[in-house]
Amino acid sequence: MKAVVCRSPGELVLEDRPEPGAPPAGWALVAVSHVGICGTDYHIFEGKHPFLAYPRIMGHEVSGTVIEVGEGVDLAVGEAVVVNPYLACGKCIACRQGKPNCCVMIEVLGVHRDGAMCEQILVPAQNLYPANGLSLADAAAVEFLAIGAHAVRRSLADPGARTLVIGAGPIGLGTALFARIAGLDVTLLDMSAERLGFAESELGFATLDGSRGAAADLVREATGGDGFDVVFDATGNTRSVQSAFAHVAHGGALVLVSVVKDDIAFSDPEFHKREMMLIGSRNALRADFDHVAASIRNGALPLAKLVTHRTTFGETPHDLARWAHEKSGLIKAVIQVG
Repeated sequence: MKAVVCRSPGELVLEDRPEPGAPPAGWALVAVSHVGICGTDYHIFEGKHPFLAYPRIMGHEVSGTVIEVGEGVDLAVGEAVVVNPYLACGKCIACRQGKPNCCVMIEVLGVHRDGAMCEQILVPAQNLYPANGLSLADAAAVEFLAIGAHAVRRSLADPGARTLVIGAGPIGLGTALFARIAGLDVTLLDMSAERLGFAESELGFATLDGSRGAAADLVREATGGDGFDVVFDATGNTRSVQSAFAHVAHGGALVLVSVVKDDIAFSDPEFHKREMMLIGSRNALRADFDHVAASIRNGALPLAKLVTHRTTFGETPHDLARWAHEKSGLIKAVIQVG
């Protein structure tokens, strides 16, 4: 089969790889249809991922069609599926508590093991969710949106809560959209006027332009000095995460959606006097995938606006390398594989 392989940082090629073969018991063989390109994929290409072994087939935002099933699998051949790329052990404390998204030994397709920028892939059947009427192109967007849906559910915020989402990239926009679906009053903060313009004109969000002043001042002015009831940080930037504590209202919550590799420092007196909640949000659960799929079906998500770039399988090495540097107008790019 053909596969797009990142042989080393900056080296992305289309090459022949052996087909995966027949699925073992509990697994299914999937013909890959569409793959979304994530910020993680750009980081892998650029050599910025700290825990990755090359060569690697990337790709974890995936839709496809079942072409063969192993023993005990209750999926029909020919069924369109959304792939949950978080492969959990099923035995650790997190898995035993129904939280496979933070499995102690989790493996993510396209990161810890080869992913779906290829023609066929083997996946545990429990990680395949029927698309139930979603187009295969739309089904490939479910995973990245599920990250934001999960973060909003983790926040425990009540409808009407004044909400700040920091970072207007794909994950931040997804978080903002699901916060709005949950009835929260959402404002986006970013340093990019282009992305804020998109959030305003195309998605209808209130925005704060961090390039026009100190974020603390902008938040103070927007909230009359109170701060926001719930703040989501989706920037992947250490300084942004540390400054986000000050944007939270007394009695509010800070949800860390993105991950940074550095230690985070904050003022304990400021944290305690607010009686803040600090919440980590990792990956997503089946309930989040289902919520996203239902929201696409009922028209609550403007998916056509979010997917701004598309490419073919053959053009992926060229286009992914280009988009790693040419970000203007780019929200989400999707590869048509099958």
